[in-house]
Amino acid sequence: MADQAATLRELRKNSVSPDKAGSTEGYPALNAGNATRIISITSGKGGVGKTNIAANLAYMLAGMRQKTMVLDADVGLANIDVILGVNAPYNLYHVLKGEKTLAQIIIEGPGGIKILPSASGIPEMTELSRGQKLTLIDDLNEFSETIDYMLVDTGAGISSNVMYFNMAAKEIIVVTSPEPTALTDAYALIKVLYQRYAKRRFRLLVNMVKSPSEAKDVYERLSHATDHFLNLTIEYLGHVLFDEKLRDAVRRQKPMAEIYPNSPATRCLVKIAEKICSELPIDDENSPVKFFWESVIK
Repeated sequence: MADQAATLRELRKNSVSPDKAGSTEGYPALNAGNATRIISITSGKGGVGKTNIAANLAYMLAGMRQKTMVLDADVGLANIDVILGVNAPYNLYHVLKGEKTLAQIIIEGPGGIKILPSASGIPEMTELSRGQKLTLIDDLNEFSETIDYMLVDTGAGISSNVMYFNMAAKEIIVVTSPEPTALTDAYALIKVLYQRYAKRRFRLLVNMVKSPSEAKDVYERLSHATDHFLNLTIEYLGHVLFDEKLRDAVRRQKPMAEIYPNSPATRCLVKIAEKICSELPIDDENSPVKFFWESVIK
């Protein structure tokens, strides 16, 4: 743990204050605080480790003195509270039913991260109505607590809920693995977000790889497909090595970065957290569909 603390202290030296998030006139925008970087962590296929990536990045960012919140946006099949070993007596389902406010359902996780839990096993949560989506955006916009980072752990695939939460974020991290099906589904997700919703910036994180060269190969294959068929360039954010210690961390319901700070996967995630924390968010004021919610909320 001492090694991790030293690493995080070094990362803090390079951290920068993010720009303010904004909104397009006439349309509601997800803007949880004046200086919040809202980053969706998404995938085309389940089982690629997306939720563990979100949980551990949140833990690391909080360790760098960044006020960090995780929104469990896998509504209907939520599990980030289980992975982090915290109890969530209330969740987004109670908010959307008008029984609780956002502030009342927030729980604190390891390292001081804040968690907005969602519901699991409730069928009506798998497809939010237009009214529920607008209610959620209004509640998030009225949330008064200052947050540096909101990580949005979306569901997998291309359902309307996944599209909704990806459109709500200013930055999108697509998580994939070397499996051919995961790569195909990542391409499908990017294609829909680009062609239907005009999202233009995608950052790829390749998880569960045997080596950095395998990760670069995955990126190059996906990048070639997006360049050739979509005329779209995607960015390489980084990779996370396959690590058996992750299974033990999940079993113990602890962030791997907390109990195995020097594991290969944790060291990879430290590099990614450093990269995220040391950069300024790209301003997309000229995007023709920036937060154009009427094209998303149907």
